Amino acid sequence: MRTLPKKKWKSPIGKETLPGYIFISPWLIGFLLLTAWPIGQSLYLSFTEYSMLSAPQWIGTANYERMWSDATFWKSLRVTFTFVLFAVPLRLAFSLLVAMLLNRAMRGMNLYRTLIYFPSLIGGSVAVAALWRNMFGVDGYINSILGFFGIPGMGWISHPDTALYTLILLNTWQFGSTMVIFLAGLKQIPTELYEAASVDGAGPVRKFFNVTLPMLSPVMFFNLVLTVINSFQMFTAAFIITKGGPVQSTYMYALFLYEKAFKHYQMGYASALAWVLLAIVGILTAINFLASKYWVFYENEGGGKR
Repeated sequence: MRTLPKKKWKSPIGKETLPGYIFISPWLIGFLLLTAWPIGQSLYLSFTEYSMLSAPQWIGTANYERMWSDATFWKSLRVTFTFVLFAVPLRLAFSLLVAMLLNRAMRGMNLYRTLIYFPSLIGGSVAVAALWRNMFGVDGYINSILGFFGIPGMGWISHPDTALYTLILLNTWQFGSTMVIFLAGLKQIPTELYEAASVDGAGPVRKFFNVTLPMLSPVMFFNLVLTVINSFQMFTAAFIITKGGPVQSTYMYALFLYEKAFKHYQMGYASALAWVLLAIVGILTAINFLASKYWVFYENEGGGKR
């Protein structure tokens, strides 16, 4: 019986591919050391009790089991989901509205686009969060404007019924990057479609729902996924403006995770919280991808939904 010769294993790195690997080696080393290794360490620490002052001790799934009886965990999760539920659609709608206004052909439009986008360059900074806190404080600008019209003001960030909505308003105001992506998508819509709709007697409203939204749906889907992910990681505003108060009405999940890690030195529990957050974001992203086939329109796939 004839035996086939064994195939020699060939290294993926050959003379032709070696230069490519050399060029990407700085990124590859950075990814392994600064991303892959910390992710692996975080997963390991999530199964340990670790205070950064002593060696981690393996405790299995105790950190994950602890969450079920942690009232603060459920409170932060509820606050975060409420924030995402209101902040994401408001930001997307406002970004699209501004993008449509900036998509018009008029003199000086490039200057207007720059001026409107410029605040977004510092939108997530500590300075903006501090300014927002002063604006909505008891003696802030908002109450001063209301007082000018004879309307009594209130402590917007110190009242549990309104504190979270000030953060939602701040998130909506930070619309710059989302608006730029919408604006790029609007410029890709062929003008012939609007002209054909006009011939058929369609008005501005019908053009928006029958032309703009379907053609813009891939861009909208992209913005939706990114906005949901970023909203779940909202930390700076809650930390600077409200510190999670009053009475934990703005106690975001990321703030809860931060305090467990760097205030209470419960690094193992904080790592478990981080992986739960990753799971939540991953599940929601997967749901968005599965649901996209019912509303996202791709022109290069036969002119229909994928």
